[in-house]
Amino acid sequence: MNLKDTIRTIPDFPKEGIMFRDVTTLMTNRHAFTESVLRLAAPYQEILVDNVVGIEARGFVFGAALAFELGAGFVPVRKKGKLPFDTYEQDYALEYGTDTLEMHADAVRGQEQVLLVDDLIATGGTAEAAVKVLRKAGANIIGAAFVIDLPDLGGRARIEAMGIPVTTLIEFEGE
Repeated sequence: MNLKDTIRTIPDFPKEGIMFRDVTTLMTNRHAFTESVLRLAAPYQEILVDNVVGIEARGFVFGAALAFELGAGFVPVRKKGKLPFDTYEQDYALEYGTDTLEMHADAVRGQEQVLLVDDLIATGGTAEAAVKVLRKAGANIIGAAFVIDLPDLGGRARIEAMGIPVTTLIEFEGE
């Protein structure tokens, strides 16, 4: 199955010049969704994964399914102010300002093996912030998995430079 054919592209969203890669069309296709989860899980089937960590919001969808497939727990990494308990947090840069990611401080116990998951990697700023949060918790990050990579924006290289292997399923050139 060609998963790339299941992704809808919306020009000029959220602003002019951006080609938005809409993964929801893949998620609503039961065959494509199942195939994407199985392909993301494949490199980790023979490795102990204690927790899959999903980045808000579409990373929750893929992360929870991947956790089920791997027999692992699931940990959400959310935007600031969404979690009710003690948290680790990390600020990160956006195109126009900053934001903050948080994770419950007790969600990952030291040296647990975790797999970071999101739907798309572009510049890698959000994923880098998630890695920093996980490292504050003492996690052993065994990999990062994304459905879509926008290689021209350098996010994959940014995460690999942090010593984390990256798995992606689909590439779209340009933004």
